[in-house]
Amino acid sequence: MSTIPPSARKLALAWLIVCLTALIISGLFVILAIIAHIPKFTNFFTIDSFSRSALIVYFDQSVLIGFLSFCGVLWSLGESEITFTHRLALVFTILGCVAISITPFNGFSEPLFNNYVSLLRHPLFFGGIFLFGFGILFQVLLTLRQAATRSTWTRPDRLAALTTAFATLTAFLALAWTWIYLVGKDGQDYFEVLFWGCGHILQFVYTQLMVMAWLGLAAGLGLTLRISIRVLQGLIVLGVLPVLLVPVHYVRYAVDSQEIHHAFVMLMRHGGGLAAIPIGIVIFYGLLQRRGEISGEARPLFSALSSSLLLFSIGGVLGWMISAIHSLVPTHQHAFIGGTTLALMGLTYHLLPILEFNPPSSRLAVMQPWIYAIGQLLQIGVLAISGVVGIQYHAFNIVSEANTLGSKVAMGIMAFGGFIAAIGVILFVMMVVNALNHPRTPRW
Repeated sequence: MSTIPPSARKLALAWLIVCLTALIISGLFVILAIIAHIPKFTNFFTIDSFSRSALIVYFDQSVLIGFLSFCGVLWSLGESEITFTHRLALVFTILGCVAISITPFNGFSEPLFNNYVSLLRHPLFFGGIFLFGFGILFQVLLTLRQAATRSTWTRPDRLAALTTAFATLTAFLALAWTWIYLVGKDGQDYFEVLFWGCGHILQFVYTQLMVMAWLGLAAGLGLTLRISIRVLQGLIVLGVLPVLLVPVHYVRYAVDSQEIHHAFVMLMRHGGGLAAIPIGIVIFYGLLQRRGEISGEARPLFSALSSSLLLFSIGGVLGWMISAIHSLVPTHQHAFIGGTTLALMGLTYHLLPILEFNPPSSRLAVMQPWIYAIGQLLQIGVLAISGVVGIQYHAFNIVSEANTLGSKVAMGIMAFGGFIAAIGVILFVMMVVNALNHPRTPRW
């Protein structure tokens, strides 16, 4: 990392700030959704529509914008030269993030709850999604162009970044293909169909991003991985190999058919963990070898990596159970998103010294990943048990459905888990913002 140009570090820092801002915005909208239900504030909000709009902005900011912006951090660190076009991509992304955030305050907008990418039917929101997507696509093309002219992609971390960029480009191509096919069509399921293939491919992007974070944390902890570089490289490539089947699916099936719907489910089910599972096992074994030797600035990394592996493992088990208990789908997704978030939190701590900032090393920093993980585990536990017994909770009408004593207890536990997880997020943001306000002596 010592060879990273100063301009690349500055760009990576800018992408990190975008990611943190998206996380803060998502938290603010959750608070606004709660406030909208307080009687004294009902005059300022149309409760149902604003709550739904706020939760859509929350999800898009925390997952779609947050995860892809963090990809921008890692893609930037691999750049040898930063140009005006790199900065332009960042500007488009920021404008999109802002437009999405202010949409709920610009009159009524119909919430569209789609899998993977939810929307508000409003020109400002559509414009924001377009600008954000254009900025990410621009950065992806720049990353792939530079990767084609350099040999550093042979390093596992750079190879992981390259495969992530490739999968992201495939997601955009799938979106474009579907949009062209649907021109002139409309209907209740239009946007669900539009984002179905793209959304599934994004899950490969997020998984590769998590693997990148794991490898970065393993390096930060000085773990000895019982695996050769060649095998590790092969596993990283294997992680996105199923994406090559995407064109086959689009040639064989209509984009709005049940066949392609099932094909993408099977693609994710059987190919989503090809890299993450074996690499996770190797890293877990390395953690066991070093568990009593971690100290100082490495302790928060250890907490983040351990908790991320735990949630990912739980999500994997739940994923294999989905065929028998379909209502476990949101539970599996919740665990996966939590595991990815924890990995990125830990990697942020690891990247701070690389970006010339002092990382947090206090006891609170060590506890923070576990606080977030415990909150997520409480919610996952309730969702899993509910799925097994046949109760399906929906985030947007959950209060009205909690009529029985058991439902009320379950919802109380979920609310408490959400509160604990929120504390973990707040602590993370506070510590990173504090670190960004106290840079080391700059070298650039």
